[in-house]
Amino acid sequence: MHSAVHKPMLATVLGQRQATPPMWIMRQAGRYLPEYRQTRTQAKDFLELCYTPELAVEVTMQPLRRFDLDAAILFSDILVVPDALGQTVRFQVGEGPVLEALDEKGIDALEPSRAMGHLAPVLDTVRRLRAALPPEKTLIGFCGAPWTVATYMLGGRGSPDQWVARKFALEHPAAFDKLMDILVTTSIDYLAAQLEAGADVVQLFESWALNLDDTSFARNVMEPNRRIVEGLRQRIPNAPIIGFPRGAAGNLRRYAESTGVNVLGVDFATPLEFVRSSLPPDIAVQGNLDPLRLVVGGEAMESQARAILSAFSDRPHIFNLGHGIVPETPIAHVERLVDLVKSWEARA
Repeated sequence: MHSAVHKPMLATVLGQRQATPPMWIMRQAGRYLPEYRQTRTQAKDFLELCYTPELAVEVTMQPLRRFDLDAAILFSDILVVPDALGQTVRFQVGEGPVLEALDEKGIDALEPSRAMGHLAPVLDTVRRLRAALPPEKTLIGFCGAPWTVATYMLGGRGSPDQWVARKFALEHPAAFDKLMDILVTTSIDYLAAQLEAGADVVQLFESWALNLDDTSFARNVMEPNRRIVEGLRQRIPNAPIIGFPRGAAGNLRRYAESTGVNVLGVDFATPLEFVRSSLPPDIAVQGNLDPLRLVVGGEAMESQARAILSAFSDRPHIFNLGHGIVPETPIAHVERLVDLVKSWEARA
C-alpha cells in the first residue's frame, strides 16, 4: 500500500512530527474554484459527478494543480452510502441533499448486499487517482461516520440539531442499532476497498457529533467509530485513519482513546489550549482554522494560522481548516495561506 517515497502527510498520520506540517483543505475540490464549476456542468446532477470516474478524478486533481497541497482527497460524498443501500437520495440545487426519510420498515428494507457493487465507480476513481498522483502526494479516502450518515437517513435532510435522528435513537433503540450495524459493516467494506484501490489514509467524517449528551455520544459516535477502526484494521493491519468528530468538545480525548484513530481532526471552535492540555502529546491532530478567516484573509487569517502552527508545533500536526472551505473563499487567500504554512518551520 505504501511506497518508499516520503509522503509528508502520510508520515504525519503515522505519528512522525514534521518541522513544516503538511496541509490539505477540507472540501478543497469545490465551488470556490471556477474549474470545478465548469466540470460540474458536465454531469446531470451531483451524484452523477461522484459516480463518473473521469469527472471525479478531474475534480479531485484541480486544487493540487493550483496549490502546493500534500494530499488529494477523493471527490465523492458521504451520502453515496445510503444511495448504495437503496435509499432514495437527491441533491437539490440550492437546498442540498434530500432523502426519503427512513422509519423502522425503511431500515428493514435496506439492501447491504448491493452496496459494494453500487460503489464500484468510486473505487475506480481511487485507482485512477493513485495512478495520476505524484508519488509524494497522499491520497485520502473517506466515508461519513455512521451517526452522521444516520442523521440524514432518518431526518431526510441536514438539520441544525439532528432532532429526528436523536429522538428515533432514544425511542426505537433496536431499530436504531440495526441501522448502525448496517452502516458500520458497509463502512468497513467501503473503506477497506478504498485502501486496497490505492488510498493511503482514510478519514471518518463525524460532522454531527455535537448536540449529543455523554451517553448518546458514547453510543452513537464513539462505539460505531471504534468498531469501524477495529474492523478495518482486522482487514488491513495498521490502516491509517483520521477521525473528525466535529463538535466533540470535551469528549475529544475520550473519542481519540476509545476509537484508536491515528489522527484527531479538531474543529475551529475547539480552543488550542484545550487541545494542548487535554490530549496526550503523541496524538496527532488535524486542523483547525475557521473557514471564515480564510474568506476574510489578511491579519484575521494570518495571525490565527500562526497561532495554530505554534500551538501544535510540538506534536504531529496536519494543518487544515476546522471545517470545509466555503464557496465565497477568494483563491488568492488560499494561495497566501499555503505560502504561510509552507514557509513555517517549527523550532526544534
